[in-house]
Amino acid sequence: MSHALIVEDDEDSARMIGAVIARKGHTVMYAPSLRAARQKLAMQRADLLLLDLHLPDGHGLELLEDTEVLRDTVLVLMTGHASLETSIKALRLGAADYLVKPIHPDHLKGVLARLIAPSQLRAELDEVRQAWQESGTFAQLTGRSQAMERVYQQISRVAGTAVTVFIHGESGTGKELVARAIHDLSRRREQPFLAVNCGALSSHLIESEIFGHERGSFTGAERQHKGFFEKAHGGTLFLDEVTEMPLALQVKLLRVLETGTFMRVGSTELQQTDVRIIAATNREAAHEVEQGRMREDLLYRLNVFPIGLPPLRERGEDIELIACRCLHELGQQESAVKQMTPQALAGLRNYRWPGNVRELRNAIQRAWVMATGEVIDEEWLPSGGNPSASPAVDPAAPDLLALDPTPAPAGADRITVALGTPLADIERQVILANYERCGQHKERTAALLGISTKTLYTRLKDYQR
Repeated sequence: MSHALIVEDDEDSARMIGAVIARKGHTVMYAPSLRAARQKLAMQRADLLLLDLHLPDGHGLELLEDTEVLRDTVLVLMTGHASLETSIKALRLGAADYLVKPIHPDHLKGVLARLIAPSQLRAELDEVRQAWQESGTFAQLTGRSQAMERVYQQISRVAGTAVTVFIHGESGTGKELVARAIHDLSRRREQPFLAVNCGALSSHLIESEIFGHERGSFTGAERQHKGFFEKAHGGTLFLDEVTEMPLALQVKLLRVLETGTFMRVGSTELQQTDVRIIAATNREAAHEVEQGRMREDLLYRLNVFPIGLPPLRERGEDIELIACRCLHELGQQESAVKQMTPQALAGLRNYRWPGNVRELRNAIQRAWVMATGEVIDEEWLPSGGNPSASPAVDPAAPDLLALDPTPAPAGADRITVALGTPLADIERQVILANYERCGQHKERTAALLGISTKTLYTRLKDYQR
């Protein structure tokens, strides 16, 4: 049982809030003004403080000047509008959440279900930091570089709040892992975490997928469908590549952020949503605004707490650490042990990694599959230098393109295709040839090609294999 103090000058609203809290087994006290609130806090410390920002004798934030009294109090702001200003204030004060008036009982119940004492959150973060100092791993992220330490500090600062986070960085830098770490360290950890790639959704279906639809709302809508906002209720919705979202849908996303409500496609009934938004992009968001592909007001609303992820080429000291962790994970999966030679590790450090951590992990998996013994050398790893450099072309050479430009030892497999062959045909030949080379072992083939197993299954199905 905990003790709650409701600082609200509207008596009817305060009593409604208090009734919901009391039904959850908490004791409740009321204060209609700053003066009354200070008196109540002097009498008994509050575990939960629901604070209206506009009170008869001043601004509600004046109550928070005595930080020691409220150090272990869960703070929830109450406001008439979920503005950007409110979000920034909530972040600055470390507020666990904020409720938009008129307060919906379901939103209030969600806040009560997520009550975790600030002292417990601090203790958990201390454990995560200690684990990072010992192993170099912070949640699911790996790295000891100064750039990544800054990212960990930002995650620690924002995880316990309710504000929107905007992650930006190149493809493969780990934006979804950052979003997942924020969720796992937040008060919403027991609720769903749903990751959505906005660029991968059909432009005709994206609205239905995000907001849901009613039966009969369009051709093929044979039943009611819950969208991502409903599926992630109470938890975190990660919108990856948000700049790929159509402009018309960006308007509706902005409305959700400002009002906490949305409508399914084909419905006129407002739905309440209790979801924390974390967005991400691998593009320069300001440039996308200039080009008219992203709404400026949406960018401001998403960019409350920006986190920038450094490319792997700027984290040279982390490359070996990530590679060793990947080898350890593969060893656990395969019940085997493999190690890299010093020359192989040197090659990893010298490579530019345009695909960042994702490319590094794929390269390690490929080398693991191809290495026949317990030692992985540089044969199956990317070479150093500029990965985009192309081999020289001899104009007198025959009209054939070797997919592997390096000299092949006797008996080695090789594919040649005529110049002008469609890319789809080249892809088909490469996939099927490697599939046969790996004895039709799908996981090994996917690792060798550097693609996901799901992608390989899809391609093989297309090829009727």
